[in-house]
Amino acid sequence: MLATVIAGATSFYVASQQPPIYSTTSTIMVGNAIENLNPSNTDLSITQQLASFYVDLANRSSVRNDVRQALGLNGLPSEIYVQQINNTNVIDITVRDTSPARAQAVSNELAQQIILRSPASQQDDLERLAFINKQLDSYETAIEETLQQIADKQASLATLISAREIRQTQNDISSLETTLQTLRRDYSNLLGSTQRGATNTIRVIEGAGLPQRPINSNNMIAVLTAAAVGFVLAASAAYLLEYLDDTIKLPTEASRLTGLPTLTGIAEIKDEDHLITISQSRSPGAEAFRVLRTGIQFSSVDKQRRSLLVTSSTPLDGKSTISANLAVVLAQAGNRVLLIDADLRRPSQHELFDLPNKRGLTDLLVEFDMTSQQEEARLLVDDIAQVTRVEGLLLLTSGRVPPNPSELLGSAKLHRLIDLLAQRFDFIVFDSPPVLSVTDSVVLSTQVDGVILVLRAEKSRRAYTKQMVQTLRDVNANLIGVVLNDLKSRHTGYGSFYYYKDPYTYGDEPQEDVVVKEKPQSKLRQRLAQKGSIKPAGK
Repeated sequence: MLATVIAGATSFYVASQQPPIYSTTSTIMVGNAIENLNPSNTDLSITQQLASFYVDLANRSSVRNDVRQALGLNGLPSEIYVQQINNTNVIDITVRDTSPARAQAVSNELAQQIILRSPASQQDDLERLAFINKQLDSYETAIEETLQQIADKQASLATLISAREIRQTQNDISSLETTLQTLRRDYSNLLGSTQRGATNTIRVIEGAGLPQRPINSNNMIAVLTAAAVGFVLAASAAYLLEYLDDTIKLPTEASRLTGLPTLTGIAEIKDEDHLITISQSRSPGAEAFRVLRTGIQFSSVDKQRRSLLVTSSTPLDGKSTISANLAVVLAQAGNRVLLIDADLRRPSQHELFDLPNKRGLTDLLVEFDMTSQQEEARLLVDDIAQVTRVEGLLLLTSGRVPPNPSELLGSAKLHRLIDLLAQRFDFIVFDSPPVLSVTDSVVLSTQVDGVILVLRAEKSRRAYTKQMVQTLRDVNANLIGVVLNDLKSRHTGYGSFYYYKDPYTYGDEPQEDVVVKEKPQSKLRQRLAQKGSIKPAGK
């Protein structure tokens, strides 16, 4: 639509800046074959060939210069068209100019210059022409008298009785007819030497008139045409781009492509506000993460999923932001949550929570002993994991970047450690590298209870997504569902996730304090409850 408006407006502006153009046409005819009752093919062919010659003559610079000098002009209009009409002996001389009077004068003068260059116009002996015309008149009179005499003789035959008189009258008629043929032949020969009977003659059959209206006065047609062209080109380009674009845009596309449910759609999160569940806990974006939390809790009613892996097909899909906010909303619901940064190549969770990354997962795996029991593992985790500003949420950063991340994540130590941590924490959330970049996520997916796939709207490609799903299914990973990240308000399906109204989601209500299940209260929560800072944990 924007291209249509721009094309129409541009056409209107350009048309409005153009001066008015006037057009006029004079018409000349070569020869007189058209006036004959029975013109021969030879006559028509000759005049057509002559017309073609005069068209070529009119386009020569010498003729144009004579026109300019005859009119006393400094220059001629740029648009002068001389053309033969449908291969006939008729020639149109069309002139277009900003001045109607100048267009009329140039057209008529050019026709006159063509006539001056014909042989008939060069007969300047007036006395000779007068004598020839007088002889033609005499022949015409003699022909008429001979015709009358023949008619009288033929009429008198009906009254004659004598055979001798009849024969004499017939002889007279034959003699008169011979005389008539001679007169006609001489008359035709004499007529051919004049302009009245010559073939190579030119005359004006319609002079150029003074144009009253400019031919470019109707700019609306040009505007509509330009707008239509702009619309067609833009629509074609949009269709082509849409056809070539294989990115995922809609939640329904993500579900259909992966065969998994779309747990939620996350709106675009600004770079300076990654932890939206903390800074804007009542916003529609934070509410979408609570929808994700609910989807995870109800994804399996037989067995609670304690360890979750968040991954994507390619980098920059937002998996780290999704895993961080998911861990926050799980902790806000009263769960004990451990967020582990398992992206040992490009860790980022310590930056999101603004915490140091001196010790982390790699240090824990090095110091952990396979024979350690629950209490020893708890002390070791408490020593390395860091407390966040969200109650109930601990962060285990990546630690030092190891030379063999895949081997560490696939080790029996990590498997044993996950089993021990699952006895202490309600949820363990792993932030892992992209599936198609390295094998870390594939190795780790076999050791967790469920895998959440993060797709980014208008960025994640269908081919990469299908390859990611197939790779994880090849190792029998338990895929829970899909999170479509970075949804824009223009996307279809945006409203199905963000239908909340401002009075419903915003206000001065306190932060979320509802616990979704019964669980023992920590000593810290008991002390805060006694002081009235928070509500006691309940159903």
